[in-house]
Amino acid sequence: MSRACADVADLVRQGAEVVVVHGGGAEADRLAAELGRPVRRLTAPDGRHSRYTDAPALDALVMAMLGRVKPALVTELTGAGVRAVGLSGNDGSLVTARRTPPVRAVVDGVERVVRDDFSGRIKNVDPALLLTLLGGGYVPVVSPPARDAAGGLLNVDADRFAARLAVALAADWLIILSNVPGLLRDPADPDSLVAEVPGEELDTYLDGTGGRMKVKLRSAGEAFLAGVAHV
Repeated sequence: MSRACADVADLVRQGAEVVVVHGGGAEADRLAAELGRPVRRLTAPDGRHSRYTDAPALDALVMAMLGRVKPALVTELTGAGVRAVGLSGNDGSLVTARRTPPVRAVVDGVERVVRDDFSGRIKNVDPALLLTLLGGGYVPVVSPPARDAAGGLLNVDADRFAARLAVALAADWLIILSNVPGLLRDPADPDSLVAEVPGEELDTYLDGTGGRMKVKLRSAGEAFLAGVAHV
């Protein structure tokens, strides 16, 4: 975290306008364990795995992102000389989403129709608040949750959240950080790093990629195709 925040501070000193976007899944898992709540997953019929965001899981996610990860980032950035401001997609109706409809999935080894999952897909981004803050010399530190039409909170994927913000802000760059070296041709070989994915080959790479890296790659592709020049 310290190194990334130092890089942000360097960019700001050079005159760049920066928005920091973060998730909080790992911290939410730790918090759930502290609270004695099991972390549950959904397995869709096509084999895809995702977080089961029932009401207790949503509470843990919100507490982790807004109460742990975000304050830590704001504190680190402030210490590096950055005027950081913490926000969520709910603030100022920045990011609105539509709740995922009921889906048949395997939960705890049992296949059933899941109706109480509070996750969603982003429908709209209103960048007005971010533009105001950027114009005032601030660095917004933003994360899910998003807001639905009824005013409730929804968990949305942080990588796609970042991509949609980049598009809405007409950003020149979208930089996605990870705890792995990057996209690998062979996940078992750290030296098989793919340095560049041409836009016309995106679908080929998506077909050969799985897990969280596939989501990151898809998010990067969506941003690039929507006009973000450098991803």
